[in-house]
Amino acid sequence: LALGAAGALSSCTPQGDPAVGAAGFTDNFNRNELGALWNNTGGPYRLADGQLRVTGARNKPLWLRRTLPRDVRVEVDVRSDSPEGDIKLELFGDGASKATEDSYTATSYVVILGGWNNRNNVIARMEEHGLGRVEGPVRRVELGRTYHLKLERAGRTLTVFVDGEKFMKLDDHDPLKGHGHDHFAFNNWQTELSFDNLRITPL
Repeated sequence: LALGAAGALSSCTPQGDPAVGAAGFTDNFNRNELGALWNNTGGPYRLADGQLRVTGARNKPLWLRRTLPRDVRVEVDVRSDSPEGDIKLELFGDGASKATEDSYTATSYVVILGGWNNRNNVIARMEEHGLGRVEGPVRRVELGRTYHLKLERAGRTLTVFVDGEKFMKLDDHDPLKGHGHDHFAFNNWQTELSFDNLRITPL
């Protein structure tokens, strides 16, 4: 099955995007085109060999046109084929925002592994260069290694797991939620990344 979105039409937001239903959402990218479920804001995202690939999107995310439940688990396999690492995902954004210049303030939580020339692992609340971000353990992203990432938001806490190991978490006293903070995206600055086996599960 290349694409599944069971229960996705259960409700709609003001943007017109239906919600991820109780059965969740999966995408294994085993097809030729991204299709209408994805909103590409201008990055060179493409499908090849059953994977989503991107290099040099410069903070122009690929947003899923499905809204997320308040508490959710997002899982995905990812590989960086650049020595700089720099794996990037966005969670609870507006489904449309993108960089219009070199600086970019997200509408989401931004999860970055191997950022800043493979030196930092962070969860940022909208501003990845801001003081409010949480930094995880110092650990470089290995060139060509496929990682299984799991992002879970329950209540006010967002936790990032790497290959089943709890890696970092952010406790937010004012969690991002509701209209404008309800979408998931892949993102990228300059590195060569491959993503596969996306699964979104309501908690």
